[in-house]
Formats: sequence, C-alpha cells, structure tokens
Amino acid sequence: QVQLVESGGGLVQPGGSLKLSCAASGFTSSSALMSWYRQTPGKERESVAHITSGGGTYYEDSVKGRFTISRDNAKNTVYLQMNALKPEDTAVYYCNAIRGSVSSWGQGTQVTVSS
Repeated sequence: QVQLVESGGGLVQPGGSLKLSCAASGFTSSSALMSWYRQTPGKERESVAHITSGGGTYYEDSVKGRFTISRDNAKNTVYLQMNALKPEDTAVYYCNAIRGSVSSWGQGTQVTVSS
C-alpha cells in the first residue's frame, strides 16, 4: 500500500529554517516524480518544488535560492530544506508522488512563519 507521511512542520520566526521530510512506503520514491506542494485557506494547492527520478530539480520562483529539495534513497525519503522563511510561506505543505498515471498525496504538515 502506497503511503506518504510528512513531518517536520511547526512554528518558526521569519528568517528561520525548517526541514520537512516525506517518508514513502509501498513504492520506491527514487523511481517517481516527487514533489512538494503547499496550500493556504481559500487558495489552490501550488507546486513548490520537485525532484525527478534522474535527480533534476524544479523550484517555484518565490522559493528559489531559499528552499532545497533532496532525497535519501536508502531511507526512501524526500526532504524540503526551507531557509530564510517568510510569513507568506505559511501553509500546509504536502508531499506528492507521481508514478506513471498514479498520483499519491500525504496528509500534509503545517508550517507557520510568524513572530
């Protein structure tokens, strides 16, 4: 059974850092397109970053230079290192895996950036 479990969210002050984790089970995450999305109330879920099976990465413009997506194949886990956090980064962050035509989502983890 495919499962994605996010962790690492929390409350952080502006300028601070957090590292989110997405632990995958039921499939090999290194063979999938793994992505991080975020969503705030009343808005559509938006893509933040993704990493391909070949290791290529993509970042949404507002997070370039501040966020880094990576993976540990031995742990079957994908990470999102978030630095220089801003209040507008506040959202629920979701992990997504795409394998062929199958898309799977985690339950999300809340990130709040506030002083």
